[in-house]
Amino acid sequence: MNVVGYARVSTREQNPEAQEAELRAAGAGRVFVDRGESSRITERPQWVACLDYLREGDTLVIRALDRIAGTELMAIELIRDLGRRGVRLRSLTEPFLDVDTSTPMGEAIVGIMAVLAQLRVATIRDNTLRGLAHARAQGRVGGRPSVMTTERTVEAARMRDAGLSIAKIARTFGVGASSVSRALAKHDESQPAGAS
Repeated sequence: MNVVGYARVSTREQNPEAQEAELRAAGAGRVFVDRGESSRITERPQWVACLDYLREGDTLVIRALDRIAGTELMAIELIRDLGRRGVRLRSLTEPFLDVDTSTPMGEAIVGIMAVLAQLRVATIRDNTLRGLAHARAQGRVGGRPSVMTTERTVEAARMRDAGLSIAKIARTFGVGASSVSRALAKHDESQPAGAS
């Protein structure tokens, strides 16, 4: 039964030494470290190696849950997977994570975490949809403002009608060709039949 550590820093400029020291002080004989990797990516090189190294009866020690999972749902699935493999998870900053998920009580705790995470996701989605509906009712549309203002679009239409390519027009305005194409398509739709 080994104690295995996993540390991660989001950028290559960050130093993981403090995390490694904490994990070794907590008894980790081996520590896997990913540098410059997002927690939302499951195929992090050292994380994959760590999962491959872990055996039934081992304990995985982390500084915090965000080191291994970028979302609550990812974390819950990971905790369940480790439990099915007989690997105990221990967080140095979140004592509630030191649970044996192979027991009924441990599985119940993970189940409660899953329900709360799903509720949080559903609440965020509901609030977002409600906010968007309210904004639309007020005449506002979400998203970034277009780089193609009305004045630019009118000028782009003149340039196109003069024979310039979309690529040339885009270079003139310093924007992407797709922005020009979208703006011109909307412009053309808004024109009366026969007008350009």
